[in-house]
Amino acid sequence: MIELEIPSKVINKARKLSDELGVLNNSITKGQGSLAGFVGELMFNSVVKGKLVHTYDYDIVLKDKSKVDVKTKRTTVKPLPHYNCTVASSNIKQACDYYGFVRVMDNFSKVWILGMMKKEKFFEEATFMKRGERDEGYVCRADCYNIKIENLDDLPK
Repeated sequence: MIELEIPSKVINKARKLSDELGVLNNSITKGQGSLAGFVGELMFNSVVKGKLVHTYDYDIVLKDKSKVDVKTKRTTVKPLPHYNCTVASSNIKQACDYYGFVRVMDNFSKVWILGMMKKEKFFEEATFMKRGERDEGYVCRADCYNIKIENLDDLPK
């Protein structure tokens, strides 16, 4: 897990991207997570140094041509290893090779780059949760697949 401060230029760029995007179909937060999502993508890419593409299917293309879809959650606390990383059931058909996972502090002061996992491996190891089910106090807002941070793979070097 890599903890980073978020530069104001990243927030400004993410805000511009979020405004251009508007509200996505199947948005669990009705567009409210777009700013955090773009911050997550930009900060994840600052570590992996790929090419940002922002498609529906993936967000970053790595040097080896692997496609990464970055999944971001907002948080009020530093994430712990037993916290979940989530892929909503509505997104499982995305044509990516990997999922990358990020947590962004609600006040946009810090970000945690949590790790990544090959898409196939993620679905082999993840736990399916139905909308409304509780998982360690968190109520699932949509059907989804969860995996613990501690089970993620490291980022490519």
